Amino acid sequence: MSDSTNAVPPGWYPDQNAPGQQRWWDGTQWTEHVQAPYSAAATAAALKAPEGTKTGTVWIWLIVLVPLLGLSSLFIIDWADYIDSTISSSVSGAYGGYADQLALYTSPGYLLTNLLSFVIYALTVVFAALDVRELKKRGVQQPFHWAFAFLTSIVYVIGRSVVVKRRTGGGLAPLWVYIIETVLSFIVGIIFAVLLTQYMMQSMLTQVPFPVN
Repeated sequence: MSDSTNAVPPGWYPDQNAPGQQRWWDGTQWTEHVQAPYSAAATAAALKAPEGTKTGTVWIWLIVLVPLLGLSSLFIIDWADYIDSTISSSVSGAYGGYADQLALYTSPGYLLTNLLSFVIYALTVVFAALDVRELKKRGVQQPFHWAFAFLTSIVYVIGRSVVVKRRTGGGLAPLWVYIIETVLSFIVGIIFAVLLTQYMMQSMLTQVPFPVN
């Protein structure tokens, strides 16, 4: 190597004496510091998990299935009683009509539903932390960070699936199950809303006096 290239700024440059390696030029001379050039492929290969690594931990499946508990709110709250009392108060013109409408938000079912949502949120974060720990034990390097579960469970499930796919070549089953679960929950919600609307219309026909011509 020659030191006559002192006009070249400091940096990493190909090592003329070792092809495929870089050596640090400090602006005046070559130093003893060497490194392999950055390679995205090499970095990805270094993060690959051992062949046959199992990624379906019990914790990721709990994260996927725990949101189903949220559907229990459809059955915990006495929607029929709420609809009947609200319509009855509106028809009678009683001042308690507003109280009946607000009674839903102080009912045991509604309060229990809100408490359950906080429990599900907390469990998701805890399960995500345990899932990351288990993945590291199985040889999955730099898994998706568990703190993303603070946003929502779907953020963690998607991010985790992408990273695990890169590390092991598989591990997408929890994501597909979560997607199917979300679609089914949406369908159940629509059906429940339709049934609730039908009940409300029947209750109105029963309680509301219509003028007879």
